[in-house]
Amino acid sequence: MNIATHAKQRYSTKAFDATRRISDEHVEAIKELIRFSPSSVNSQPWHFILASTDEGKQRIAKATQGLYAFNEGKVLNASHVLVMCAKTSIDEQYLEQLMELEDEAGRFPTEEAKQGGHKGRTFFVNMHRFDLKDAQHWMEKQVYLNAGTVLLGVSSMGIDAVPIEGFDPKVLDAEFGLREQGYTSLVIIPLGYRSEDDFNAKLPKARWPEADIIREY
Repeated sequence: MNIATHAKQRYSTKAFDATRRISDEHVEAIKELIRFSPSSVNSQPWHFILASTDEGKQRIAKATQGLYAFNEGKVLNASHVLVMCAKTSIDEQYLEQLMELEDEAGRFPTEEAKQGGHKGRTFFVNMHRFDLKDAQHWMEKQVYLNAGTVLLGVSSMGIDAVPIEGFDPKVLDAEFGLREQGYTSLVIIPLGYRSEDDFNAKLPKARWPEADIIREY
């Protein structure tokens, strides 16, 4: 089965089977998907919460009350729940830490290459910080690249998932002290296995025809 088949078979799971758990092996693979997702200039401006206990999931579910109560069951019944967060600022100290991380990994053959890589990344980061003034939005886009990696990746393991934006980020940020740590929550992804009662599992996908959205030259 190729990756396109997994893309066609995955869907947004509306009901999870609370009795089924993701294996430890697959949990470790999910963590690797998170770590190795691409990001612009390798900025990695993210942080994650992965809840597997009832207590952890209940804490996340506090953000799915009231207006967002329709998402509470997804959070509570999933095997694991991933909260994807973005940094709220990106500064020179962080960029220097990234440079040293890459240096330790052996990415730079020379000191000149190291400084050149740092200069190039700083150029693009500062463009968003000072010229376009959209650094927060730019960092959030990197987190959504990660979300796409996770959604497609878990589907290849036979794991169901649903990305959720319908929650109160103020509540979730406060529950885990995220803003004090320099992060804010963006999307919740419950992970597990579909319930037999999930109506969405039986519905056909609706996508624009290839001819309408792809031009080839």
